[in-house]
Amino acid sequence: MFDKTYEQRLSCWSNFREKLESSDSPIQDTLEFYNKAPTVSIHTDPWDNNTWPTPWELVKENQYCDFCRVLGLCYSLQLTERFSRSKFEIHIVIDNKNSATHYLLYLDDLVVNHPNGEQFHANELPKFYETKKIYSMDFLQ
Repeated sequence: MFDKTYEQRLSCWSNFREKLESSDSPIQDTLEFYNKAPTVSIHTDPWDNNTWPTPWELVKENQYCDFCRVLGLCYSLQLTERFSRSKFEIHIVIDNKNSATHYLLYLDDLVVNHPNGEQFHANELPKFYETKKIYSMDFLQ
C-alpha cells in the first residue's frame, strides 16, 4: 500500500480495514500491516496531540515514525465496526529498565506494544514501565 498514490493508499487502507472485520487476529494483522510502512525517525510530536495527523492525513503524509505507527494501528482498528465501541488510549511510558520510551496502545484492557508486537493485559504491565502521559482517543466515524 505504502508505495502507491494517495488515492490508491486510501482504497487499500479501506480494503484492509474491511478484512479486519472477519480476521482471526486483527491486532496482529494490523501490526504486520504497519511494519511495512516507510519509516522516518521523527514525524509527529507524541506529547502534543494537537499536532497529531488525522487518520486521512496520516495516510496522505505516508511517513511513519514509531509514534505514527501506533497512531495508524489505533486509527485502523477504531475505524472498523468490530472495534467501534472499544475504548482506545495511547500511553507514553518510560522503560526504566532499558532507558527507552515506548508508545503503547490500550484497546479496552489489552495493551499492544509496538514495534515488537507484544500483547498483554493492562494488569500485566511490567513494573519498570512508568506511565508519563495518557491520551484517550476520541471515537472515530
